[in-house]
Amino acid sequence: MRALVQRVHEARVTVAGREIGAIGAGLLILVCAMAGDDEDRADALAAKIAKLRIFRDDEGRMNRSLLDMGGSALVVSQFTLAADTSRGNRPGFSAAAPPDEGKRLYEHFSAALRAQGIHVANGEFGADMDVSLVNQGPVTIWLEV
Repeated sequence: MRALVQRVHEARVTVAGREIGAIGAGLLILVCAMAGDDEDRADALAAKIAKLRIFRDDEGRMNRSLLDMGGSALVVSQFTLAADTSRGNRPGFSAAAPPDEGKRLYEHFSAALRAQGIHVANGEFGADMDVSLVNQGPVTIWLEV
């Protein structure tokens, strides 16, 4: 699985003008299930993100995790993280998991974060979404398990 993680002051997602998910301080997680991924990979990615030390401690160093600071996560499915741009100018997405499998693993990933004790808000799988955020830092990290 792949994820692009952004440390945020706040983030929200809307579909057709209706807000469906929002968080305060925490992480916006854009996530993509890749062909061949399974629940173990979703669990490993959730555990890695929950413990990723990218929040400031009292001395201003990135030394605290999402769990440590009690933050929330906004999880948004994004199959375009599977983009292959090695040939031509039009990305290919064949490395992404098929939609049914991608949705199942997206939901499993969100549940795995919740099981870590993190408050999770979600986007809508497969929908045309508008995502807004206030990136803190900015801190943006690419992860793959």
